[in-house]
Amino acid sequence: MGKNVLIIGASGDIGVAIAERLAREGYQLLLHFHINKEAIDCLRNKVAEESILMEIQADLRHDQGIEAFLKKVVFPVDSIIFASGNAHYGLFQHTNVVDMEEMLTLHVKAPWIITNNLLPRLIRNQSGNIVFITSIWGDIGAGNEVIYSSVKGAQNSFVKALAKEVAPSGISVNAVSPGFIDTKMNANLSASERETVINEIPMNRAGLPDEVAHTVSFLLDDRSNYIQGEIIRINGGW
Repeated sequence: MGKNVLIIGASGDIGVAIAERLAREGYQLLLHFHINKEAIDCLRNKVAEESILMEIQADLRHDQGIEAFLKKVVFPVDSIIFASGNAHYGLFQHTNVVDMEEMLTLHVKAPWIITNNLLPRLIRNQSGNIVFITSIWGDIGAGNEVIYSSVKGAQNSFVKALAKEVAPSGISVNAVSPGFIDTKMNANLSASERETVINEIPMNRAGLPDEVAHTVSFLLDDRSNYIQGEIIRINGGW
């Protein structure tokens, strides 16, 4: 295939699974991370050396970090995967403005600006994919995660709207919306809380990062080009 894929948030459990899957399929990767360099180093040991074009360290919670990130992208990008993100727990009335601004910048403003900068090349080439990893909470909302639900809902809306705008240029824009996936993001749950959630899921288990990665791979396949503006839910029927 030989196409270059930029993975934003490649050091998270889902990001790593996506990177491993795409590397095996012949894509060349640009891997963004914030602080978890160890995960990137581990990933390098699992994939062919030529699969990784570059690593990009950047804090996308702030405008300066976004600007610095874009300056570091020196290879052409054929597809973009937005897999980064931090959850935010707590009552909305206790949320401070700094946390609000960082969550909004990381999940909404950074993808806007990155897409805005990289989209012209995709349009010139009349091809490309943009895929967001959103969340079930972006669809239905969650108490104690109001900020996270809000920004993930914004990502869903962005996907639906941008898909209509760039589809005539041969670019596909879609999202994968995971439910309860077995990642470190859910490590804050106690054993009893985890059991309660799993009992609510018809498949009676947590999802796996590899299952999310499989869907991303499917969306990047040229034969999936007619899928546009979809939010593909991976939640075991939850």
